Amino acid sequence: MVEAWYMDESQEDQRAPHRLRPNRAVSLEQLRRLGVTYRKLDADNYETDPCLKEIRRAENYSWMDIITIHKDKLPNYEEKIKTFYEEHLHLDDEIRYILDGSGYFDVRDKDDKWIRISMEKGDMITLPAGIYHRFTLDENNYVKAMRLFVGEPVWTPYNRPADDFPARKQYMKFLAEAA
Repeated sequence: MVEAWYMDESQEDQRAPHRLRPNRAVSLEQLRRLGVTYRKLDADNYETDPCLKEIRRAENYSWMDIITIHKDKLPNYEEKIKTFYEEHLHLDDEIRYILDGSGYFDVRDKDDKWIRISMEKGDMITLPAGIYHRFTLDENNYVKAMRLFVGEPVWTPYNRPADDFPARKQYMKFLAEAA
């Protein structure tokens, strides 16, 4: 099961857990109120998994690829790791399914505080368009993930500040209505 918590303000190694002391856990319900959805799937059988097939059909995830983030597998590894960790948003939902390894997605809550979401094999997360977020590996320095899209993939991150985009305005409206 996925675990999430509020982060400390430390600027030390981004791959560390960065838990507050005492820890302030974040529930799946709290994540849902931010528009973040989570599923647990069978990553060992992702190629034939009927649950994944049904999710892809129901959500219209027509495009997918697999990315391996490891210094020996990803071209321009150091540059990509820095880019992934820049606070940004996308104009479309971001859907990631962890097939192997582990890492962290950080998202901003309604009060602009960071929440760290620990992702491991079998975890699928959907971050809504317009949410500020970032990604980093954890101390294992390896993740293999499926990236899913509705239609053609759009890879463009818009670094903060990006508050004038319609996706951000729509997300802020969603937060206001959820409050």
